[in-house]
Amino acid sequence: MRGKYWAFLFFITDWITAIFSWFLFFYLRKTLIEKQDFELEINFFLGIVFIPLAWLFLYALQGTYHETRRMFRLRILNMTFLSSLAGSILIFFALLLDDDVSGYRDYYQSFLLLFGIHFLSAVTVRLVTTSILVSTVRNQGQGFKTLIVGGNEKALEIYHELINLPKSVNEFVGYVNINGVDHLLKDFIPNLGKVTDLEGLIKKFEIEEVIIAIESSDHDRLKDILVRIDDGKTKIKVLPDMYVILAGSVKMTNIYGALLIEITSDPMPYWQRAIKRVMDIVLSSIALILLIPFYIFSAIAVKISSPGPILFLQERVGLNGALFKIIKFRTMFVNSEAAGPQLSSSNDPRITNIGRFMRKTRFDEFPQFINVLLGDMSLVGPRPERQFYIDQIVKIEPQYLHLNRVRPGITSWGQVKYGYAENVEQMLQRMKFDLIYLKNRSLALDIKIMFYTITIIVKAKGK
Repeated sequence: MRGKYWAFLFFITDWITAIFSWFLFFYLRKTLIEKQDFELEINFFLGIVFIPLAWLFLYALQGTYHETRRMFRLRILNMTFLSSLAGSILIFFALLLDDDVSGYRDYYQSFLLLFGIHFLSAVTVRLVTTSILVSTVRNQGQGFKTLIVGGNEKALEIYHELINLPKSVNEFVGYVNINGVDHLLKDFIPNLGKVTDLEGLIKKFEIEEVIIAIESSDHDRLKDILVRIDDGKTKIKVLPDMYVILAGSVKMTNIYGALLIEITSDPMPYWQRAIKRVMDIVLSSIALILLIPFYIFSAIAVKISSPGPILFLQERVGLNGALFKIIKFRTMFVNSEAAGPQLSSSNDPRITNIGRFMRKTRFDEFPQFINVLLGDMSLVGPRPERQFYIDQIVKIEPQYLHLNRVRPGITSWGQVKYGYAENVEQMLQRMKFDLIYLKNRSLALDIKIMFYTITIIVKAKGK
């Protein structure tokens, strides 16, 4: 609730500031630039209603109301400047450029007035709010609930370094010991259990940060811990080794902070994630409308190819492990899995003739635009699998569970590079591409994958 309270406070103050800045801009523009008397006309009231909403939307794209408790003054200053500049340019070209003016000087004055008023009013209120937020987070009992993994000398050193900071924001809940000895932290914070208890402890104590106090060069142990706790929500920090320091992987935002690497769960900025979802909805809606003739033709072709339903619905695992029904055109004969779950192969006799063509062109996946609109899937993301196969994969490679941190996609990097998997071993090979996508995803990469997918569809070279 603490995070929601601050997000709401920022939202309300941003809204009030946007109303005030538009009122002041409208008044000064009329009286100082246009040399007219100020009157309450229809454009003024429309602006009071819609302009603040546009500002709030722009702020939301920046991620202002996401993880608000981690906001700091320099970041809010930078975000406010960029949003004020971008928003002022958009408003100028959308609403002010076609006004009757005596010369170009009036345009320049209007733009500078709009930008200056909005930026100064917004940044003043936001800096005050952020200062109160930062001060509150530093108070006893208001910091980020933190768990240390490790109880040796290094863990004790990190604990003392962070707890003695003049501007500490960590509230240590306890520690989890790794090797069963060297309980050097036991005199300062409670021992909460073992590494195998991590998942339950994070949920029970609502942990916000986990500090792993083992060397990052200890790859096997570090990998095991990360698989357990990297849920995309909890901040994870590890000790850097000399290689990553020299490689420039250690990024510091606070000169008082300890020398730790923050594991980036999702490299895609919040504004890109928001745009990605908007693109999903817009492009899927357009596709569903434009492909109506294709859907009719495909429905007839599937019905003629073999007896049975046109669509095939199957339970898959989606975002955060949620189950959903994936929608596809049926490409196999009915009851093809009467003996249990089976993966298809290149010469699978269960696939119908029309189904074989639809698989090569990926036409069978087109009904999944409905899944995208329902929020179960995205246009681009790791392909969703059945729980039956996920259980087998996880026994070999637990990192597969990381793929469930994002919405599954109609197409993916693994699907483009590897195609349909015929066995668990090929699933593991495809997983590597999807894990690379997860650690590098961006709008540019999504667009590139979509273009590659279109190439596969046109050439009918899907595996």
